[in-house]
Amino acid sequence: MADAPTVAVLATLDSKHEAARFMCDALTDAGVTPWLVDFALRPHAHDFATVGGGVLAHASGVAWEALAQLSRADAAQTMIKGGGKVVGSKATSGEIDGIIGVGGANGSTMFCAVMRQLAVGLPKAMVTPVAATAAVQWYVAESDIAMFPTIGDISLNRITRAAMINAAAAMAGMAKAYRSRCRHGDAATSPPLIGVSSFGNTQTAVDRITARLEVEGFEVIHFHASGPGGRALESLAARGELAGVIDLTTSELTDFVTGGVYSAGEQRLTAAGAAGLPQVVVPGCLDFTNWWVGEVPERYRSREFYQYNVEILLMRTNADEYTVLGQLMGERLAAAKGPLRVLIPTGGWSQLVGRKTYDLAGKEIGTWSQPETDRVFVDTLRRHLPADALGELPHHINEQAFADACVENLIMLLRSRHW
Repeated sequence: MADAPTVAVLATLDSKHEAARFMCDALTDAGVTPWLVDFALRPHAHDFATVGGGVLAHASGVAWEALAQLSRADAAQTMIKGGGKVVGSKATSGEIDGIIGVGGANGSTMFCAVMRQLAVGLPKAMVTPVAATAAVQWYVAESDIAMFPTIGDISLNRITRAAMINAAAAMAGMAKAYRSRCRHGDAATSPPLIGVSSFGNTQTAVDRITARLEVEGFEVIHFHASGPGGRALESLAARGELAGVIDLTTSELTDFVTGGVYSAGEQRLTAAGAAGLPQVVVPGCLDFTNWWVGEVPERYRSREFYQYNVEILLMRTNADEYTVLGQLMGERLAAAKGPLRVLIPTGGWSQLVGRKTYDLAGKEIGTWSQPETDRVFVDTLRRHLPADALGELPHHINEQAFADACVENLIMLLRSRHW
């Protein structure tokens, strides 16, 4: 097909050769050209791939025949490494307009790991029975992979064929749209993109910040501070997709320290600094940990809580945790290579100010507003940063004046970088 978009197809031909061939045929019928890459962990007799497994193994520095001597997990990591190089090179050079994987759990692990290395916006899809499991959050993580459940396992029948045909048609449409966008140079003409971390507890400030930034000619992307959002912020910052960051809602750090359900992991609050991006950082919602209702660990059962909704229970951060958080945030921000401003809203860090705290039985204990406890974090943080990097403002985080100060400080930092 002359000038048809090209879609990379990832499969393991030793076990999924029939499904791989069917997917390639479905993509061809949908008007795109398949580029089949074999991720099989051992040599086999099915040699119709465009890129054979031996090529991927060699790209990772291992002979294909030697994979059999490795554990399944190590062999898979070898193919992920080689596949990332081969497929990544093809994507970087603009030779593919989309990527789709078809396989089970092991295939999903390998193919999604490769897809997560590719630029946001390039169409990505995984066709797999594990799309119906809770593991999806780990396969997708901070990326934009679309998951298509096959209902049954990967064998050909009328149910799985229909699922694969639908996925192929969707991918063909996405690939054609992607090619059109690239030809028109939409990314090159878009305004600078600013990342803003958000939560329902800081939504008033997020809305004001967004409106102000858009008036100033920026585009804004919100990152919901529930784990994947923070990882996505770090990923886009590292990839050079962001011009700057207003990290208003840093609460994932509290969950990281306490083991809460909304942790974004080890890398939170590192990538923007490492990339040299201008960033304004705020301790938004650092005053609580998120737990699923009914699943608070035993060691925290004597603490102060507030039930946010039917699913989430918030635990008030204490002085010991603030000491850890102040050091952790301070050390990460001190390593930043770009201009930095930390703003502290002394009137409160979430909309819970003014609420009461309760024990797990629902008995009232005290008040959410605890400025002396919050002070532990600020004083610890200050010891790790230059004096002019941290400012305290007499506002609540959701007050208009504080939101405006965040925007004004970011613009000042951007101008210092000759934006």
